[in-house]
Amino acid sequence: MAHSLDQLYETKLQLVAVLAVVGGSACLMFAHWVTTNPSAPAWLGGLPLSEIGSTIFSTGLLAVFFEYVDRKHGDERTDRRIREAVRKEAPAFRDAVLDSFAFNAETLKGIASPDTLDRIATNALGLRLGDEALARDAYADLRDQVIRSPERWRDVDISVSLSPWSGGPARGKGSMFTATVRWEYRVVPGVSTMRFACVSDLGEYRELLRDPTIASSWYFESLGATRAQDRTAFELQQLAINGRERIIRRTERAGAQFYSVGLGKPASAAKEVTVAYTYSVLVQRHGHLLYLDLPRPTKGPHVRLDYTDAGVRYVNVLDYFASPAAARVEHSPTGAKAKTIDVGFDGQIFPRAGVAFVWVLEDELTAKGEPYRSEIK
Repeated sequence: MAHSLDQLYETKLQLVAVLAVVGGSACLMFAHWVTTNPSAPAWLGGLPLSEIGSTIFSTGLLAVFFEYVDRKHGDERTDRRIREAVRKEAPAFRDAVLDSFAFNAETLKGIASPDTLDRIATNALGLRLGDEALARDAYADLRDQVIRSPERWRDVDISVSLSPWSGGPARGKGSMFTATVRWEYRVVPGVSTMRFACVSDLGEYRELLRDPTIASSWYFESLGATRAQDRTAFELQQLAINGRERIIRRTERAGAQFYSVGLGKPASAAKEVTVAYTYSVLVQRHGHLLYLDLPRPTKGPHVRLDYTDAGVRYVNVLDYFASPAAARVEHSPTGAKAKTIDVGFDGQIFPRAGVAFVWVLEDELTAKGEPYRSEIK
């Protein structure tokens, strides 16, 4: 079935042909009347009516007719020339488009949907890796962990002070360390409220780890009279945005406590701020482990542990930074009064990365009164 525009074109062409033939015929007849009729005005005889009529008649009868008949073949010739030109210049067009996409991300962003961008990234990664399945899984993990993360932190500075807890036994069951942890980092807030949690249920703890509104969550195993809902187990002491203290709201229930802090501005403000907060948490002394979780994509974290008065002989460091570059780990000099460890990393790390400190206690390295002489390094 012919396209409506083609039908309209044919109708107009036929109408022009009919009008031209009728008009040309009328001019020829009028010219003949002028030349054969003595009563016709003399000035009409000077007009080229015959030539005008012949031209119009010929145009309508011949030119329009040939255009109508030859139009199909003319369109075919035009299409063939276009296809040849496109086929000839296709490599240049392709290279220009790919170069534009490769060197101007905004151009690609403006014409491609998120799904299209995902397919392009997956295919490009598959070509580089030579493994389509690996590229698909790797990009899916990257997308879920980084692209969908509500925030991205940078210049993260964490300081931890480890000291014995005075509210329980000095050693043995129930002995604890008080870890005072201070965080400071820069971020464009993706949430309007920051939340902190301390729970005694492992299932709930794992759910909180995936909650984008939770800035920090801790699992506390209830020992003795201390429970996860007690302030002694966990307490958010201070939180400031750009140096301004924010109001801290606390709620508790059996086996859990939560803190929430409003940031004061809508999350859509898209303005980078400096977030700083301090909390204290009880850590089992004989658990030998303190793990600091980084829940957001993070650039350039630095962690310092001070265990001067903790009765710890040595601390091992395990960093969970998935990167070909190694983290910098610096221990305080042997014999120094202050016992510290600094862990630094300049690169970008994914969410759920972190740093684990594993310690050896002084009173555990004594056998029959003799000090244990080997060290884990």
